[in-house]
Amino acid sequence: MSRSVLLQLARDSIQEVLEASRSINKQALVNEHPILNETIATTVNIYLDSKLRGSSTTKIPSCSLLEDIIRNAKISAFEDKNFTPISTSEYLNCEIELLLTTPDGIISEKDSAILKATTNQPFGDPE
Repeated sequence: MSRSVLLQLARDSIQEVLEASRSINKQALVNEHPILNETIATTVNIYLDSKLRGSSTTKIPSCSLLEDIIRNAKISAFEDKNFTPISTSEYLNCEIELLLTTPDGIISEKDSAILKATTNQPFGDPE
């Protein structure tokens, strides 16, 4: 199952910090997915071993969906006062949940850990 654009954006935002690089092409994403320009409040929750590991919520949206996801992903991973900043190994093993607060209600999606998603195949088996 492929990861949604929004969940991938959250993951890429965290990965940018861990790798100390800029890899998100914001303009290309907005051109391909115009909804990213909409003003929508988000929540990003990070889970490790099914336990909350970090969280950040926008109460009153003031920026684009693109910027809100990037901001909340980075805050939940590195600035949540209830947790230490996430490590690379935790990032590879964490699940990310994204909640969008829309006029029609809350939309939620969650993806599995990177390592769990890639270790389903036994060693030595060809793809």
